[in-house]
Amino acid sequence: MLVLVTGASGFVGRRLGPELTAAGHDVRAMTRSPEKYHGVGSPVYGDVHQPSSLDAALAGCDVAYYLVHSLDAADFERRDAEAASAFAAAASRAGVRRIIYLGGLGSDFDQLSQHLRSRREVEGLLGSAGVPVTTLRAGIVVGHGGVSWEITRQLVDHLPAMVTPRWVRTRTQPIALADTVRYLVGVLELDETEDRVFEVGGPEVLEYREMLQRVAAIQKRRILIAPVPVLSPRLSSRWLSLITDVDTRTGRALVDSMTNEVVVEDDSIRKLVPFEPMGFDEAVAAALADRSRERSRVVR
Repeated sequence: MLVLVTGASGFVGRRLGPELTAAGHDVRAMTRSPEKYHGVGSPVYGDVHQPSSLDAALAGCDVAYYLVHSLDAADFERRDAEAASAFAAAASRAGVRRIIYLGGLGSDFDQLSQHLRSRREVEGLLGSAGVPVTTLRAGIVVGHGGVSWEITRQLVDHLPAMVTPRWVRTRTQPIALADTVRYLVGVLELDETEDRVFEVGGPEVLEYREMLQRVAAIQKRRILIAPVPVLSPRLSSRWLSLITDVDTRTGRALVDSMTNEVVVEDDSIRKLVPFEPMGFDEAVAAALADRSRERSRVVR
């Protein structure tokens, strides 16, 4: 099967490509800089914000993974909607049999943040031209290079004590990067996953505060957390930009989402793609080990 991976050099895409290849699929890696791409698969130029580039990228592909977003842009909601619509139309013209999308958890009955509303909109727009879509909704994906994980790790690394917003008491269900990829690969050849939405998460539901404390304990650090009610999303995002290397716009979008509880309410995917997901501590250890290996390669 010929599979297109958008965002092939990104956080999830660069881990997904090797697993697809190991499963026997041919990977076409879509990137804006194919000359710099060193991952698995055949690199091809493509930019979801340049619709004219998509026909060639998608030509001959059976399935396409959609793993891109524009959180670092001020108008990310509009840009992501336009990109999803353009991709859906190009996939239809190319005869793609299915699109697989990694979206975000959050109850449809909740007042979702702009970020999570955008993820929902993208789900619908990807199917707007008639190509069946399989959506996996995840919360925080714990893995080296993931923005939400990096916020967590860097807060623990940089601050022995934190005055934090109320969102540290919000519940979430983090999932290891390796398990996210395992689900993404697992749904590929299952007909019963076509045109369906699945929720994926690890085995533990944790408050953000608990996550910070667990990461600190794993790294043998001490951390004091004092939630206060006065930090607005704007102030929170500026605070994050000072303490971490996450840009203010991305931080603002993610902070807004941290007021929404993101937990799995339907675990039906566990029966279709059966395995035991990693616990939070194991996922953290794997992320820290990946970071250490990458830093060692850079030093050498």
